[in-house]
Amino acid sequence: MPETDTGAPPRTLIVIAAVLAVALAVGVAIFGIVAGNSGDSPNADDDAVIGPLPLVSVPAPRATAPECADLVGAVPGELTSNGKQLPRRELAAPAPPATAAWGRDNPVVLRCGLDRPAELTPTAQLRVVNGVQWLEVPGEGTATWYAVDRPVFVALTIPGDAGTGPLQDLSTLIGSKLKPQPPKF
Repeated sequence: MPETDTGAPPRTLIVIAAVLAVALAVGVAIFGIVAGNSGDSPNADDDAVIGPLPLVSVPAPRATAPECADLVGAVPGELTSNGKQLPRRELAAPAPPATAAWGRDNPVVLRCGLDRPAELTPTAQLRVVNGVQWLEVPGEGTATWYAVDRPVFVALTIPGDAGTGPLQDLSTLIGSKLKPQPPKF
């Protein structure tokens, strides 16, 4: 019985296309593995490699207060997070005022001069870290901590896997730069 033309491509062409598709998938997978391992290099957290960090502006009516300028002007060049050093990040323009960030993929972000957090009520549970009273507001994969006993509200957003190092280090700095006062409910 003779073959009839069904309009389908020849079997050889189908096999070649399948082999090329598998080869492309393997190549992409190998590239992904090799590129993913580049984080082991000493310059993996270098801002020149990853570029400035874009941040969304949030209402910060007191961001231009002298207290915020003093605080942000004194933030460290690195923070310790679970034994790893997080370098300070350059912020992409237009950068929100009175803001600093550290780390690469899930950065730690400090913002000064924010509005009072709605979660701050007389019954809110506060935690004291190195003499600074904080209100924790959990988020998805992060937590934002608000320093609530200073002349300006300071927020510190920390990834869930960052540990307590950034909160401790910045509590010490806030305690030295901003005078304590009763929380403003």
